[in-house]
Amino acid sequence: MSIEVKVPQLPESVADALLAKWHKKVGDAVTRDENLVDLETDKVMLEVPAPATGVLREIKLQDGATVTSGQVLAIIEAGAAAAVTSTPAASKPAVEKANTEKSGAEKSGPAARRIMDENKIVPADVPASGKDGRVTKSDVIQHLSQPAAATTKQSAPVSLSAAGPRSEQRVAMTRLRTRIAERLVQAQATAAMLTTFNEVDMTAVSDLRTRYKDKFEKAHSVKLGFSSFFIKAAIEALRKFPAVNASIDGNDIVYHEYYDIGVAVSTERGLMVPVIRNAENLGFAELEAAVGGYAKRAREGSISLEELTGGTFTITNGGVFGSLLSTPILNMPQVAILGMHKIQERPVVVDGQIVIRPMMYLALTYDHRIVDGRDSVQFLVVIKEALEDPARLLLQL
Repeated sequence: MSIEVKVPQLPESVADALLAKWHKKVGDAVTRDENLVDLETDKVMLEVPAPATGVLREIKLQDGATVTSGQVLAIIEAGAAAAVTSTPAASKPAVEKANTEKSGAEKSGPAARRIMDENKIVPADVPASGKDGRVTKSDVIQHLSQPAAATTKQSAPVSLSAAGPRSEQRVAMTRLRTRIAERLVQAQATAAMLTTFNEVDMTAVSDLRTRYKDKFEKAHSVKLGFSSFFIKAAIEALRKFPAVNASIDGNDIVYHEYYDIGVAVSTERGLMVPVIRNAENLGFAELEAAVGGYAKRAREGSISLEELTGGTFTITNGGVFGSLLSTPILNMPQVAILGMHKIQERPVVVDGQIVIRPMMYLALTYDHRIVDGRDSVQFLVVIKEALEDPARLLLQL
């Protein structure tokens, strides 16, 4: 019986997808729920599983094609068996090499696989730095940047201007990278963006984490990080300044009476912003678990489109990469975004004395069409006070 493999129903916000890579070829045996092909949208990578066990009889569309919901991708002959040919003993090394290459490809992410395919790179030749031998996008780019071994021969002296490699690479933007570029340009072109700064003494939060981190992890099976403190502090500030939690819809301002907090995550494919729904109802452990879980699945490419949709306010942390100060760009149609930065010990004046404290710069980029300068400054002050005196988070002061 012939069964059609179709593009799954895409969300309303996604018009089409790019057929990124087939993992099977015509004549291959397939197992029900085995991933057949990767589809790349402007937000996530989607896997299309086999609807039945059998043999892949026909592939309708090749890599690089643009597809829409319900479009037929392939035909599977359910219950059929793939033809098996004997492999001579002399060809065993080749078979082993092919198995090695397949293993390397399976361990690589979709972005890494795509670049390897475009450049005809054998996965086994790329030194892997990812977890469990996973080949990352940066591994492939690093491999491509290595100059090929030159053949030694007698030649005339080479001038200094000609010494050294001058290679180039041309790689097409992924759909996610293209979408990120579009949204950033849209934000720059349509919003009256302005950034205000403050700094926070992280001594109290750091001491609290040091004091309770072991008990916290034992009780909740999750580590106590800084994210939950910042999300809690941001929610208290948003309660006091509802305009910062708003969004723009045409000529209307939508004031949200709930707090769906987006947390920016850096992945191989680009920046993603999973959304923690109704974050105001979650405790510290639940927030830490949500942030950690979203980050892990975003990097694995297993996060869903729904989890990346919406959000009323976004928090981004450039400090994990060593950034001391930055001006984050709005995540439209939201009207504000909070930037965290590296915690660094600096001399500060406390009660007339110069002391060394772990300090962090905070940045709030906001749409000046909706948020006034006074509100933006006071918003950061509320976050500063909450973090420097964490008891305020419990008392909602």
